[in-house]
Amino acid sequence: MNACRRRVFLTPLADDVIRAYGLPMLDDSDDIHPLFHGAPKSTEFKKLRKRIVQYTREAVEQYGMIEPRKDGSTPKWLVCLSGGKDSYTLLAVLHELKWRGLLPVDLLACNLDQGQPGFPATVLPEFLEKMGVPHRIEYQDTYSIVMDKVPQGRTFCALCSRLRRGNLYRIAREEGCSAVVLGHHRDDILETFFMNLFHGGRLATMPPKLVNEEGDLFVYRPLAHVAEVDCEKFARALNYPIIPCDLCGSQDGLQRQQVKQILDGWEKNSPGRRQVMFRSLMNIRPSHMLDPKLFDFAGLMLDPERKSSDIPSLR
Repeated sequence: MNACRRRVFLTPLADDVIRAYGLPMLDDSDDIHPLFHGAPKSTEFKKLRKRIVQYTREAVEQYGMIEPRKDGSTPKWLVCLSGGKDSYTLLAVLHELKWRGLLPVDLLACNLDQGQPGFPATVLPEFLEKMGVPHRIEYQDTYSIVMDKVPQGRTFCALCSRLRRGNLYRIAREEGCSAVVLGHHRDDILETFFMNLFHGGRLATMPPKLVNEEGDLFVYRPLAHVAEVDCEKFARALNYPIIPCDLCGSQDGLQRQQVKQILDGWEKNSPGRRQVMFRSLMNIRPSHMLDPKLFDFAGLMLDPERKSSDIPSLR
């Protein structure tokens, strides 16, 4: 199958339907998108790839990321590509789902070159050209702004992120995209939860789907269920040209790094702990928390006629 051809269906298809139509299943054919050329043939990699695709498809469907269009047009997503392992994984798995007919959207990869000294500006354009991926490369020197505005000794992340997000929203509007798609994974979401818990005094994290403040764009995180270690294994197995972020990575004592170390320790002592904690974010009981805005504690009344046998156990 020519790499430029796309099988697009109006609704997601179940695997058995794909088999019935004769479409190749995952790993059943070498006739795949160039992003997967040279993929390892090992059983371990096939399981890894299948797991990432399944988790991503699960998040897309569970959180309603494929928005219906009244005019029947195809949604267009701006897929943000930093050059890190997570965004490469995101780009590849979205093209995998689209190639299989499970993601009826148009994809436009976008890299925002923020003017960071030493950034290898030719790596991503050459990679995307080679892979035949539609893309847009945008240069905006936000690095100078961050260095000028952030006091010495303070972290760059907050201002850098705001400037980057503002430019990505603008680009999405210019390109006619309905959504900005980010490569945040399960561990990013979990770390953000604990950062808010430890330092922000609130229970909040990165949602898989939200609407921006202007109300005109979706923000999606399709890798919400995917572990960071899987993204790293996947990107390195396919030999993608990883570009490290030296701007914030060069700063010591970041809150996120501290939280990551705590989670690493818990995971080492009790393997699988990260996934258990992540599942808790999907199993919230407002009546068993303390926020009166989420549950009407004041309106909770006794029912003297209710039998004790009808009261569920709290154990």
